[in-house]
Parts: sequence; structure tokens; C-alpha cells
Amino acid sequence: MSSPSSSNLPLKAIPGDYGLPFFGAIKDRLDYFYHEGTDEFFRTRMQKYQSTVFRSNMVPGPFMARNPKVVVLLDAISFPILFDTSKVEKKDVFVTTYMPSINFTGGYRVCAYLDPSEPKHAIFKGLFLSTLATRHNKFIPLYRSSLSQLFIELEDEFSSKGKVYFNDYCNKMSFSFLANLFCDRNPSSTILATDKVTKFFDSWLFFQLAPLMTLGLPKILNFLEDIVLHTFPLPSLLLKCDYKKFYEVFNEYAKSILDEAESLGIKREEACHNLVFLVCFNSYGGMKTTLPALIKWVGLAGEELQRRLAEEIRTVVRSEGRVTMAALEKMSLTKSVAWEALRIEPPVAFQCGHAKEDLVIHNHDAAFEIKKGEMIFGYQPFATKDPRIFERPEEFVGDRFVGEEGEKLLKYVYWSNGREIDDPTVGNKQCPAKNLVVLLSRVMLVEFFLRYDTFTIEAGTLPIGSTATFTSMSKATSS
Repeated sequence: MSSPSSSNLPLKAIPGDYGLPFFGAIKDRLDYFYHEGTDEFFRTRMQKYQSTVFRSNMVPGPFMARNPKVVVLLDAISFPILFDTSKVEKKDVFVTTYMPSINFTGGYRVCAYLDPSEPKHAIFKGLFLSTLATRHNKFIPLYRSSLSQLFIELEDEFSSKGKVYFNDYCNKMSFSFLANLFCDRNPSSTILATDKVTKFFDSWLFFQLAPLMTLGLPKILNFLEDIVLHTFPLPSLLLKCDYKKFYEVFNEYAKSILDEAESLGIKREEACHNLVFLVCFNSYGGMKTTLPALIKWVGLAGEELQRRLAEEIRTVVRSEGRVTMAALEKMSLTKSVAWEALRIEPPVAFQCGHAKEDLVIHNHDAAFEIKKGEMIFGYQPFATKDPRIFERPEEFVGDRFVGEEGEKLLKYVYWSNGREIDDPTVGNKQCPAKNLVVLLSRVMLVEFFLRYDTFTIEAGTLPIGSTATFTSMSKATSS
């Protein structure tokens, strides 16, 4: 679908307001977490102002964020301004309107918080892209090996209990894959191979992202939760000792990456903290939300889609002889399902940036002026369900992106901090592992449907992300 040219649209004032100083931000925070919930918070204001662009305070607010005032974007047309780093500054906005303490990352501002205009950004982003490129031949065989172990463990518990919670096993598999991918040798004899690793990094992620979460506690505890999670930062000191242990393992086992970083003029210590963040926040944090969401949506889609996936996957693998990149490219439905899961439940819900200059943006209906320095805040789950772009936007449509017409819609899939049709570069903030994430989703589907015909799940939610519990798993009747 096409949008009117911005030159033909009327220039309108951005609706909405911030309320009274301090108290307006507190009211919006309470609405967001407790009175309305995230989606309803945005939906009610969009309906009130009859606009997908409006002003509001954004969580966490006082005293975590210096300035909670934002211009909210909720449609697929206005949202991409957040990807244009010539117009929007991305400094210290990786999480949202606040920045976790640099003490979580050894005292360094890691690459995720750097704007591309800062010299170190290009160096680190280039290092990450180079690291992934030199390891691309390991992606499929290493991941398939990790998935084989995952399915053995899932089947063992399913056989004994009749159901199995996917997330915990997925988290363990994901970290094992990542540790082996980025380390020069197998870290199986280190702390990275223990049960402590996912528990620690789950806590490490929670301490940094808690200001964006609610735990779903009884209402009587809402006030206490709001004070503890949303008003003051959780202390990094509680995690410092264990973080150092994991840091030291990466420092020893990822020497080739750190050697390359030093050759680029980066201090080894700073490079290692950036590597820990890349592996344990960007990559592990992404996989622990992306893969359960994929399984959840395919499970909820039902038997018809699952049998179509099984047929496509097995037909192509029989023809090609094995699972290869070329084989994966021939699985059009499998690709579409991976993209559709990322569209309907993007692993990162928010994108932010400060206007570098006075800007005029537009949505489907009007143009709006944003002043230099104002914070622009995009809520991605609404932008990627824009009903004027996608038919049946709230439904999981597995074959949405199949064929030439379907693939035209990929420019409106934004999960990676960029359009799906674009690629990460040193000059943008798009996820350096964007293509790897899609590949891992597709291989997950391939490995699953080589083993099973159909399955059912119980779906649930977490403070960030979804849960999937297998309630039936029908083993493959044909290979």
C-alpha cells in the first residue's frame, strides 16, 4: 500500500501534552504499568488524539530519566525517521529515555549506546560485523548441533511429565551456541557451561531493564514495585563479583576477537566489556525473546500451517541432501514465518532518538514539526501492525511474506532497528546480527519439523517476552 506524498499533507501541531511537571510523568507511569498496561496506554491516547503521532511522557520517568517528554510514533510511515542517523541522534538511548549505569559494563559506554557520529562507534560496529563474517561457516553446523541437544532434553522431560516449558531449555541452548560461536575454543570446562550462566545473565539483564518492567504482582504491592523498579536504579554492585568471573572467561577464550580489537586501537579491557555486552545482552537477550515467540506463534497457528512447513522443509532437504544456506533460501514459507514472527512480536519494542535539527515528519494523514533536541519515541509493535499497511495486522499470517507482493511488505518490518530490506553498516544503528537472527529462526523451524509433524503449546507472558510450554509433540511420520 502507498502513502500520500508528504508535500500533499497538511502541517498540523502535534497533539497531546505532558501534564504538570513531575506529577504528569508520574501519572503517565502509573497508567502505563498499572492502570492501563502498555498497549492500552498507547491505544487510548492514539484514539483520544485521533493521531498516531502525539506527545506524552514515557517510562520510567522520575527519577530515572532526566527528561521523560517524548513525541510518540505509532505507525509504519513515521517510524523510520528513527533509523535516519543524519537526522536523529542515538546517543545513550539504546534502552529508552534512561541509560543503565555503565558499572554494569565495566565502566564503559558500550557500542549500543554510541551514536554513529562518535568515532568509536564505527570501530566497534566494524569489529562486530567482521567477527560475524569470519564465523559465518560455523552458523548452521554449530546451531544444528546445539538444537540436537535441545530436542533431546525437551523430549526427555516431555516423556516424563507430558509437557515441557520451552524457555528454560531454549535459554540454555542459546547461550551454549553463542559461547561456542564467539570463543576460540570450547568453553565447556568453564563457568560458561554451568547452570549459573543463564541465571546470572538473566539477573544482569533484569537489573538493567527493570525500569521498563512490571512483575504482575498483586495490586496491593504496586506502589512498592513502582518505587523499587521504576524510581531508583538497582545497584550494579550486587552483580559485580559474578560479572567479573564471566568477563575473565571471555577475556581468556575470545583472544582472536580481542587481538583484532587491539590492532584497531581499542583497549583490550574495553573491547572485552563490549564483547560481553554483544554476546550476553544483544545476542542472548535477543534469542531468549525471539525463539520462544516464534514457537508460540507457530504453535498457536495450528496444524494446517505446521503441516505446510513440514512438507516444504522435508521436500527441500530431500532434494538438497542436507540443510544448507542454499536449501534454506528455497523454503519460502519458512522464511515468511520467521519474518512474520518478528513482525507481530518484535524482540525490541522501543526505538528512540533525539532530533538533530528541526524536522518535519509525516504519518498517513498529516505532517508534524519536531524541534531540535526533542526525543522521538517509537513503539514498534504498533508500527509493525499498522492496519493501513498490513491486512489482518493483529493475526499471525504465516505466508504473509511469500511471493513478490509479500516480499514488498518487508520494508515495513522494523525489528532490527532498521528496515528488513536494509543491512547493518558501521554508519547505522541496525543490529549487526540482523541476518543471523533470521537465519537462526529459520533453522529452528527446519530442525523442529524434520523431527515433528505437529505440536500444541500453552502460551504465556513474561515481563519482557513470551513463554511457550509444549503440551503435545507429534513425531514425524515421514523423513
